[in-house]
Amino acid sequence: MRTLLTSLVLLLTALAVPAHADPAPLPTGTDVDYQLGGPAYVPDNVGIVVRDRTETPAPGAYNICYVNGFQTQPGERGFWRRHRDLVLTDGGRPVVDEAWGEWLLDIRTPAKRERLARLVGRWTAGCAREGFDAVEFDNLDSYSRSRGLIRARHATAFARLLTATAHEHDLAAGQKNRAGWDGTRAGFDFAVAEECGRYDECDAYTDVYDDQVVAIEYRRQDFERTCTGYGDRLAVVLRDRDLTPGGPRRFC
Repeated sequence: MRTLLTSLVLLLTALAVPAHADPAPLPTGTDVDYQLGGPAYVPDNVGIVVRDRTETPAPGAYNICYVNGFQTQPGERGFWRRHRDLVLTDGGRPVVDEAWGEWLLDIRTPAKRERLARLVGRWTAGCAREGFDAVEFDNLDSYSRSRGLIRARHATAFARLLTATAHEHDLAAGQKNRAGWDGTRAGFDFAVAEECGRYDECDAYTDVYDDQVVAIEYRRQDFERTCTGYGDRLAVVLRDRDLTPGGPRRFC
């Protein structure tokens, strides 16, 4: 009787826990548009669209939600001043990614990673509520700009928390940056490869993710190179570096 009751309790507990579907993979045989600068018209040939988490998904497309998971957005410094202990500092001053004017997040301790994962997790949950299919977490390689304060192992540990939250909300999780590292070990499902043609890194992503890679190039010669080598397997787009809504775009 005790065994029967135990089995019944376990069954009822399992039924009470909502099941999570496997995240939908990137569609193949279609093009991608990278619209982080703002929503734009989606051509008929485009089946994958990447937009910022503050925007709404494109109807009828596979939508990837952009979340700056490892650094701050330039317009959100007021928010992060309220969480200043989660911003990486050196000599009392925030450590800045000079290329974008973004502060690096302090992911060096388990406690801070947990707190940051809750904050970023709210944005991830928002992506799911809006109807996105996937999320890309930008600046996984922020440790390389941290003046040696953050280690790669810290980024890997934090990435595991972010991908787990994405999967809890039935979103596929995209690796951004850190070419040559197997992100599937941290739960990533696909990769967003910026300028992999320019830096000869496309193989570093396809060796891990096969055709589950989208490629964005900003120079014509790099775009043509990527199209020649990978255009039959991957969705590749040429965009202007500012990603302006009315800016040029070309597809393989």
